[in-house]
Amino acid sequence: MKFGFSGEQEEFRGVMRRFLAERSPTTEVRRLMETPDGWEREGWRALNTQLGLTAVHIPETHGGQGFGYSELGIVLEEAGRALLCAPLLATALAASAIMNAGTAEQQAALLPGIAAGDTVATLAVAEDGGGWEAADVRLTATGTGGGWRLDGAKGYVLDGTTADLIVVLARGPRGLSFFTVAGDAAGLSRRALRTIDTTRRLARLTFAGVAAAPLGAAGGAGVPFARTMLQAAAMLASEMVGGAERLREDALAYAKMRYQFGRPIASFQSLKHKAADMLVDVELAKAAAYYAAAALDEGDEELGMVCHLAKAAASEAYLQTAIHAVQIHGGIGFTWDNDTQLWFKRAKGSEVLFGDAHAHREAMMRHMAA
Repeated sequence: MKFGFSGEQEEFRGVMRRFLAERSPTTEVRRLMETPDGWEREGWRALNTQLGLTAVHIPETHGGQGFGYSELGIVLEEAGRALLCAPLLATALAASAIMNAGTAEQQAALLPGIAAGDTVATLAVAEDGGGWEAADVRLTATGTGGGWRLDGAKGYVLDGTTADLIVVLARGPRGLSFFTVAGDAAGLSRRALRTIDTTRRLARLTFAGVAAAPLGAAGGAGVPFARTMLQAAAMLASEMVGGAERLREDALAYAKMRYQFGRPIASFQSLKHKAADMLVDVELAKAAAYYAAAALDEGDEELGMVCHLAKAAASEAYLQTAIHAVQIHGGIGFTWDNDTQLWFKRAKGSEVLFGDAHAHREAMMRHMAA
């Protein structure tokens, strides 16, 4: 089997890389890290106006570009490489959940605003225990004469304090169901969480009788939720391998530039071993992420296995590459002034988001045994 991107996809990647190199240098990342929301709507609108990032995998009938997860993976990989401070992953996840669970009418109502970049959306699944499985959901949905009400809490919600639309997984009388909630709904409390990675904002949402609209059939979220979480694993894996590749390249460039004992440290045998280890780790993780994105587009029968494999491989490769990069930079590698620590913290935060490598390997084994 031979896998490769088409010429059009490589050109798209080049456009993305050049654009983000200009719009998201580390100086801009550091500036946005210090803002209350971690990103700015004006910059987010500009990104979508010029590149249509949130529209990539949304069907053309709903204002999107009609591409697949392979193209979305390219976008996320380049965003991870640039540490883009924007609600890209959160909105892509919410759009996928709407496409998986929503009726044709609901998709027509919700997706155009997301595709245009006017609606910032997010997905709320995990709760205080941090679990991402269906069995962990405790937030309740209660039917009333006038609709549905949600009670409970969700944690680790990407861009949860700034999202205009929240797709919430809840447990109702008929079982798991998806609901949509407006970001300014009465009874909804949103609190930013303190995290190691300040380039990505997470929130805890508390629902106290919050009015919600059902997304899809009541009690019918089991299959759409499972597919959404596989997509989430593949999306995050793509973002992570972009960051890992950037760390590897920067560390190697520094090793070639830094001289010790009259020669570049890249010539030392120990550094050569680290460089080789990083290359192997990152390339294997990239291959797994690309395979997972292609499997989503093709509806591969091994989809459940390869998406979990991609997240597990990317989690370990990103963090290990970050560790090597810090060591190669020596004493300055862990300091605030050096940019390596920005990617290190993103690697550590992403390692556990949507489940760590151990959880995904267990899930992969369950799929293999099924």
